[in-house]
Amino acid sequence: MKDYRFSNNTAKRRYELDLEDGQIAMIEYYLAPGGEVALTHTEVPYDHAGQGVGSQIAFKALTDIREQGSKVIPQCGFVASYIRRHPEWQELVAVRERTY
Repeated sequence: MKDYRFSNNTAKRRYELDLEDGQIAMIEYYLAPGGEVALTHTEVPYDHAGQGVGSQIAFKALTDIREQGSKVIPQCGFVASYIRRHPEWQELVAVRERTY
């Protein structure tokens, strides 16, 4: 799988992967009152579905959140499922959100 350019677009409050055809994959977020990062929605262009793009952006977004020293609130079903499948991320989930 290709390693796409990742960025945190703070103006639009979303993590982005720039795909080679000019499209972007994204995870939208907001900062919760406790300082956690709430990941609310993941979107991958249809042409790139099933190619691991969603997993790549989830991994990179969670890595960025960890490096910031923040916790995550996985409101997006895709991100919540990704964390369940990859238990190494569970310690990043805000304690009040842990249901797994």
